Amino acid sequence: MLPERLHIGDTIGLASPSWLATPERFAPIIEEMQKRGFRVKCADNLYASGWGYTASDTERADDLNQLIRDPEVRLIFFSGGEGADDVLPLLDYEAAKANPKLWLSYSDGTSILNTIWSRTGLITCYGQMPGVVIDESEYDRLQFQNHILSLPTEHVPSSDWHLLTKGQTSGTLIGGYITNFLFLIGSGRIPLDRDYVLFLEDHEQFCGVERESDYLAQLEQSGIKPHVKGLLFGHFSDPVNPWLLKRLQLLGERWNIPVAYCDDYGHGKNHAILQLGARATLDTEKGTLKYHW
Repeated sequence: MLPERLHIGDTIGLASPSWLATPERFAPIIEEMQKRGFRVKCADNLYASGWGYTASDTERADDLNQLIRDPEVRLIFFSGGEGADDVLPLLDYEAAKANPKLWLSYSDGTSILNTIWSRTGLITCYGQMPGVVIDESEYDRLQFQNHILSLPTEHVPSSDWHLLTKGQTSGTLIGGYITNFLFLIGSGRIPLDRDYVLFLEDHEQFCGVERESDYLAQLEQSGIKPHVKGLLFGHFSDPVNPWLLKRLQLLGERWNIPVAYCDDYGHGKNHAILQLGARATLDTEKGTLKYHW
């Protein structure tokens, strides 16, 4: 299910399911969105702190459910952090399916975006958070325009990809921040009934390449392995870590799937948006990711 694209004058709903939001941090974000011609609606508990380090699980879930049910809100926009897994059992998926709208986040938002897709069939958007609009790069701005204000036919890279194993493959595009995605597999929230093109990301600020290798080993030994037909890995470090490239290449050779590494999305300077749940074709030789609507 493909939600309608956002239009100038539409309402963007802000929530904070993964971190402690403050008025001081959100004020310039809201101002910038309004300058661009959008109306902004903050969920009632945006600045709540029921658990001290974040709002309580019910406060955060209530905020998302409020935005889901609000007919004026056309885009639900929220940041990463920690804690999105808390709210998954509390979300109103029937209302989300009955009121299809755009969802945009990344990092810890992986859990919510993938679960909204798997429970409702609604295509969600991975790759940006509200803070990106402050001092936004031209690449990030174009990504928002191409994926949120219009419908892309092809991913636009920020630079050439690192080809690790050759090939072309098609499937449903899913993924995100690797630790959240592993949780989703383990908790049974990823359906194992189709082929996938997988996109993953992590960053050296959170772990070293040895820990990343362990995460990949967990992926290799999970039930999703037979269903993954291609892998695109996002920005991890600058410069690129050669040992991570070798580890990703080994995965591609073991699985006999095309694998590439890019700097287009993740926790680096580039924040490409990926259409989570869309049918897509990955071609690592050409360095392309194309959508099929």
